[in-house]
Amino acid sequence: MTGVTIELANWIADLSAADVPEKTRRVVRYAVLDTLACGMHGRDTEWAGIAERWAAGGGGPTTIWGDTVPSMRAELAAFVNGIACHAFELDDYHPNKLHAGAVVIPAVLALGERLDASGADMLVAIAAGYEVMCRVAGALEPSTAKSVGWHITGITGTFAAAAASARLLGLDGERTAWALGVAGTQSSGLFAFNADGAMTKRFHAGDAARAGVVAAELTAAGFTGPTQIFEADDGGFLRAHSPKAAAAPLVEGLGSNWLMDDNAFKPYSCCGSLHAYIDAALDLRTQFGPPEGRRVRMGLPKVVEVQCGYDYEPGTTLNAQMSSRYCIAAALQQGQVLPPEFTAEAMAAPENVNLAQAIEQSHDAELDSVYPANFCGWVELETAPGSGTFERSYKHDPSGSPANPEKETAMVEKARRLLAPMLAPERIEALEAACLSLEETDAAGLIQCLAKPHRAAAE
Repeated sequence: MTGVTIELANWIADLSAADVPEKTRRVVRYAVLDTLACGMHGRDTEWAGIAERWAAGGGGPTTIWGDTVPSMRAELAAFVNGIACHAFELDDYHPNKLHAGAVVIPAVLALGERLDASGADMLVAIAAGYEVMCRVAGALEPSTAKSVGWHITGITGTFAAAAASARLLGLDGERTAWALGVAGTQSSGLFAFNADGAMTKRFHAGDAARAGVVAAELTAAGFTGPTQIFEADDGGFLRAHSPKAAAAPLVEGLGSNWLMDDNAFKPYSCCGSLHAYIDAALDLRTQFGPPEGRRVRMGLPKVVEVQCGYDYEPGTTLNAQMSSRYCIAAALQQGQVLPPEFTAEAMAAPENVNLAQAIEQSHDAELDSVYPANFCGWVELETAPGSGTFERSYKHDPSGSPANPEKETAMVEKARRLLAPMLAPERIEALEAACLSLEETDAAGLIQCLAKPHRAAAE
């Protein structure tokens, strides 16, 4: 058998710890810490609670993060934990417009707990999952796929979770190709959530994690999937999802050029495409203070204008987290864009609403050639009310990107802040140590670090 699906599947099946460079290993370790902290923070959101109550019952060998005993089958735990990770727009993202951590890490930890997997095996599986997800998104030409309505995390995440799960199960190349095929036929995720701020954005990450676990476990049992899931002319994934898709990026430089090394983390709890704008707004606030009657302008690439540039009206949390106008208003008014800015009171506060609605937005065609390779953006603040002169702050990369030399330090600080309300300091320290020396721990050890004594099982 030949073709890009088979080539990618053989790479996944043959990947060993020795094949993963140290730079990429570091990306994995810090991604695990960041994702676990996001999942613990997100578990108590309304949407994660709905998913958990739906999935509860029947028992199983896998634990919901924060519990002290297992309570679910692996695919259901991956589903619930994935939704929790993506629950508050705090999880990591990649320039190919995807969120890998909320998909791959819940799948790996769920299946890893059932298999009693080592930290070294989980690291290789996570690296495989991230890399596959980045490459599938790149093959789609992500801005084009988004422009026709696909949520990249949902449609590519199934492949990522399947790749990671197949590697953890030790499937050979043929069965890994089947797993990719079964995953691909489950791929879904539409951007319609943006019309009214619905919960389905959170669902996409969890469902992709679930689908990938199911795909790998079924193929391990002999269930076949199409071995040309990407390149088939009739019903192949690439042709079905993007008019500009090309198969070559799936395998170009595979094993030598690790796309996942460009993964970014979120210092702000909102859409990653807005982080450069928030950095710029915070710079202007530091220099000139809150707007106080001064005009605010910003320029956006077309994809971000469509995705985030809608008129702001108080609504759901997601509605505000995806709104360029609201997020920049919050940054200029409060000096931060964190969970407190997304309470019902903050989202409806007159000073935030009035400024958000007054922000002037325009399409900057020059940014179209930069984004999404660089999640760039600029904000301008009038120097004095009515002056008509503006000071601009432009950011080529957001502060959560690898371009920031302090990225890893900031990720640790973020994890500590998110975990502090839930875990004792010594438990946080143990979790941090386990993640940052992942090869020396195991799935059970990570689960134990997350356990909150008062949570015996999914409540």
